[in-house]
Amino acid sequence: MTYKLPTLQDIHNAFIEGEEAIIKINMQQNDIIIQLAQRVEALENQTTKNSRNSNKPPSSDGYQKSNPKNLRSASGRKPGGQKGHPGSTLRQVENPDDVVPHPLLLCQNCNSPLSNVPVDSVEKRQVFDLPEIKIIVTEHLAEKKHCPNCGKTTTASFPPDVIQPAQYGPRMKAQGVYFSQEQLIPLNRTAEIFSDLYGITLSETTILSMQEEASGKLTPITGKIENCLTYHSPVDHFDETGVRVEKKLYWLHSVSTKLLTLYRIHKKRGTPAMKDINILPHFRGTAIHDHWESYFSYTNCRHGLCNAHHLRELKFIEEQYNQPWSKQMTKLLVTIKEAVDIAKQQGKDALLPTQLKTFSDQYDQILQIGFIANPLPPPKKQKRRGRMKQTPPQNLLGRLQKNKQETLLFMYDFKVDFDNNQAERDIRMTKLKQKISGCFRTEFYANIICNIRGYISTVRKHNYGILEALESLFQGTPYIPEILIAS
Repeated sequence: MTYKLPTLQDIHNAFIEGEEAIIKINMQQNDIIIQLAQRVEALENQTTKNSRNSNKPPSSDGYQKSNPKNLRSASGRKPGGQKGHPGSTLRQVENPDDVVPHPLLLCQNCNSPLSNVPVDSVEKRQVFDLPEIKIIVTEHLAEKKHCPNCGKTTTASFPPDVIQPAQYGPRMKAQGVYFSQEQLIPLNRTAEIFSDLYGITLSETTILSMQEEASGKLTPITGKIENCLTYHSPVDHFDETGVRVEKKLYWLHSVSTKLLTLYRIHKKRGTPAMKDINILPHFRGTAIHDHWESYFSYTNCRHGLCNAHHLRELKFIEEQYNQPWSKQMTKLLVTIKEAVDIAKQQGKDALLPTQLKTFSDQYDQILQIGFIANPLPPPKKQKRRGRMKQTPPQNLLGRLQKNKQETLLFMYDFKVDFDNNQAERDIRMTKLKQKISGCFRTEFYANIICNIRGYISTVRKHNYGILEALESLFQGTPYIPEILIAS
C-alpha cells in the first residue's frame, strides 16, 4: 500500500495559489495521517495477539513467549496432590506370580552355620517387571475328508478371522493402530517399535492396512455415534480447524459431547461442509461453538457461544486499548460462572430470578460503558459497498450485544457449558497428529484417521481400555458404549 504525500513543490505552489490551496494540502496530509495511524494500529494488533489473548494457537507464539497470565483466578490451594487425595504409590501384592526364597546359611556376625536353624520370620520385597516378550505363532489345521456317501471332498471351516495363509493376530493389529493413532507415533517409528520389542519387521504399508481394516470395522459404530449426536444429544459442541490434505487446505470438523466424539474431513469450512456432514440440519438441541457465522444459519437449534473466546478477546482489548469495560466484563462473566458452579454443587438446577436479573442488568450496563468509550464515527460516503470497518472493541461490543442470549445461555440453562473447551480438547489430538506427520497424504487416509480417532476418543471418555477395545474390534466383538446401544 502506497501513500502519496505532497511534495515540497506542491506545498510551494499552494502558498502561491493562496489560502484555498493550502487548506486542500492540509486536508490531504490529514487524510494520510489518519490512514497511517489506522495502518499502525492494525499492525500493532497483529503483532500483540498471541494464544493468551486471541484464538491463535500456542505454536504461533514463537520462542519469544511472554510471561503466562492465566485467565483463571487463583484457587488458593498449594500445588500438587491435595489433602485426602488417594495416592498411587507402588504397593506390594498379596499373591505374587513367583516367589524366590533366599536362605540364610551363615551368620553375618560370626559365620556360624544356620542351615538347620528354624526360620524366625522373613522380610518381603517385590519387584514388578514385564515378562519376556515372545511372539506366539498359532497354526490352524483344517481337516479335509472324502465323503463316502456323495464322493466329494469337504474341508473343515477356519475361524472367521483366519483368512490368509500367514497373518497377524488381533493383538498385533490392535497395537499397530494404538501406537500410530493413539500415541501418534509416525509409521516408520511404529515399525521400529515392533522390531525392537518383538523382533518383527513390519512395513509402513502393513501398518496402514491395519488402520484401514480397523476403520472399515468401525463404520457401523461411527454411524451410531453420528445418529446419537444428531437426534439424541441435548447439547453438542462444534469446532473446526484447518488441516493439510494432499498439500491442500482442508477442514477438520468435530462434533462432541462428554461421552461421544465424531470427526469429519471436508474441503470447506462453512455451510457447505455442515450440510454434507448432516448433523446441524437435523439437530434440535443446543449447539455450543465460537462465533463462526455459518453456525447461526441453522435456526432449528439453540446456540451457545464459547466464553473462553470472549475472555481472550477481552484480554486483548484490555492490554492493547486499555479500556476498563473489558476488565469489568471479564470479571462479570467469571462471577456468573462461579455462581452457576456453586448452584450446581448445591444440587440446584437454576439461579434465583433476582440473580438472573442482576447479572443481566450488569451485562447491559458494561456494554453501555463500552459503547460510550467506542462511539461509532458519523456515516460518510464510502467508495466500497458493505459494512463500515470497525475497531476490535466495536466489533466485540456489537457481538456481545447482538448475541447476549447466546453468550449468557449457560446462566439460564445448567446443561450448557460456559465455554467450548470440550470441542477444543477433542480436536487437539488430531491436530497434533498432523503437526507430527506434516500433513495427511490422501483424503482417504484422513477419513481413516477420523474414524479411528473418533472411536478412541469415545472409548476413553467411557474409561474403557483403548488396547482392549481395539483388540476386541479386530476379533469381531467391538466394545460399544451403552449410550449407543440405548439410542
